[in-house]
Amino acid sequence: MKKPKKLSVKVITLFPQFIENFVESFGILKRAIKLKLLDFKPVYLRQFGLGERQVVDDRPYGGGVGMVLRADVLYKAILSIKKKELRIKQKTRIILLTPQGKQFKQADAHRLSKYDSLIFVCGRYEGFDERVRGFVDEELSIGDYILMGGELPALVISEAVMRLRPGILGKDESTVAESFSENLLEYPQYTKPETLRIKNNESRIKVLKVPKVLLTGHHKNIEQWRKDESIKRTKKRRPDLLIDQN
Repeated sequence: MKKPKKLSVKVITLFPQFIENFVESFGILKRAIKLKLLDFKPVYLRQFGLGERQVVDDRPYGGGVGMVLRADVLYKAILSIKKKELRIKQKTRIILLTPQGKQFKQADAHRLSKYDSLIFVCGRYEGFDERVRGFVDEELSIGDYILMGGELPALVISEAVMRLRPGILGKDESTVAESFSENLLEYPQYTKPETLRIKNNESRIKVLKVPKVLLTGHHKNIEQWRKDESIKRTKKRRPDLLIDQN
């Protein structure tokens, strides 16, 4: 059986140790590296900085608070990686992580999982020179809130992408029925015990049972129940997903 192809992920960051500590210690990314299905490396932006102090930022033109990452420094960092990827004919996607980007969704994880190489550009401080947008393929955000930088989004997106790659999970089909896979939330899951008795606020016994259909062994009925529950749950909790589908 042919071994799945390795994914290359590079993260341009001012805090490489943050990335290294996470990737080497936890979850699917660590597992993927161990299985030699992922090459995950932070790229220290300051090594492309200017002068002895390796300056990577400067004050914004027109005034304002904070410092802005320089376009020339980020360009050198991106180009240094891109040249290497192109040399070995990698299908590469360069992603700028910014709150102004398109919101990352499961469909994006599926799309990005088809690439050989992903390059993440992490912002910091008050952001980056606007011209940096011209050096990337797309801009992504993981939500409508502000973080200190793009490192956490890079890890979040990498994990979402990596778990869709062949050979990572025990069963590749296990990702098919998950939340957001078809713009639907996942159906309810149950396991033992079949009957659970708990006390409510009035100290009365409440009996919680597994839905009968799941105990029948009738696969077609179970599949239909799960689909119906997914739709019902999505309508109640995330109706916007159903709107997006139309």
